[in-house]
Formats: sequence, C-alpha cells, structure tokens
Amino acid sequence: MKKEDLIALGLTEEQADKVIEGYGQMVPKSRLDDKIQELKTANETIAERDTQLKTLQTKAAGNEELQTEITRLQQENANAKADHEAELQKRDFEHALDSALRDAKAKNVKAVRANLNLEAIKLDGDKLLGLDEQLTALKASDDYLFTPEGLKGYTPPNPGGGGKPKVTKEQFDAMSISEKTELYNTDYELYKSLKE
Repeated sequence: MKKEDLIALGLTEEQADKVIEGYGQMVPKSRLDDKIQELKTANETIAERDTQLKTLQTKAAGNEELQTEITRLQQENANAKADHEAELQKRDFEHALDSALRDAKAKNVKAVRANLNLEAIKLDGDKLLGLDEQLTALKASDDYLFTPEGLKGYTPPNPGGGGKPKVTKEQFDAMSISEKTELYNTDYELYKSLKE
C-alpha cells in the first residue's frame, strides 16, 4: 500500500508517513505462522531422533563400534538442540531490544544499537536488564538519536488578541496579496472560509 492510498482512506499525511515508516518493521502473520510451524517440526524431529537412538542403543548392546556411533550421534543431537535454543534466545533478544528502542523513540535503531554495550544487556523473560541505564545516559549525551517528547518550536501568536480576528468577506476581497498570505499563515480555517 502506498502513501497516496493511505491518504485516500482518510489518514492525514503525517499518519500515512508513520504507517509507511513502521511498515518495514512489521512481520506478516503468514510468515510468523510459517516460522512457528517450522520450529515445531524441528523440535518434533529432534525428539524423534533421540527416541530412535535410545531404541537402537538397547538393540545394539554388546557391539562396541555401534555403541560408539550411537553415542556420537546423541552428542551431535544435543549440540544441535543447544545451538537451536541459543539461536532462538538470540532472536528473542534482538526482537525485544529493537522493540524497546522503538518504544524509546530512537530515530535510527541501528545507530542507537551501535552506541550500546550489548553484552551488558540481558533478556530476563520479557524484560531487558541493563538497557534503561544505558538509554538514559545515551539520551543525555546524544539526544539527537531520539525523537524529542512533545512539540517544540515556535507557535505564532493569534493576531487580534483573544478570539479570531473579525474579517468580513468584503474586507477579505479588498485585501492585498500580502495581507491574504498573512491571514493564510496565521488562520488557515478563516482564510479558507472567506475564500469560498
């Protein structure tokens, strides 16, 4: 979906930009379902192999060469399982860290990650230990890496004091281009209503 499509659906340009910006960070549900099924299949295969090796080991009692081969295969299976679990933990850590950095309003997740000591951050359940302290220090030293909280900038004063300036259609028609431009910049809604 393109930005123009989102605007046509009724989103503002700013909202459409946010959706397009976040789109690269999303994973389609079908892809996630495929990976979950792949993981289940891998775990079932490992469990089945372990069972087969145990059965073979009892049948091969007395044959030393076969016993050695079975022991080697069991060790390989245990190593493969440990590697697989370590890979899953790393993926969970990476996902949790990226999510936490987006929540901390990092402008560029990769740039912020490069400034963190990843070895000091540990994933405990769904919490990242050691990240908050580093983010606080990084926001103090390199605040340009993060989107500032709230609006900052100059808001022009409303001309005419309290309410909207009293401008009639006749006065609007008699205004010069520069006066109309000033009205456009200070009170677009009034300008739009008088232009129609």
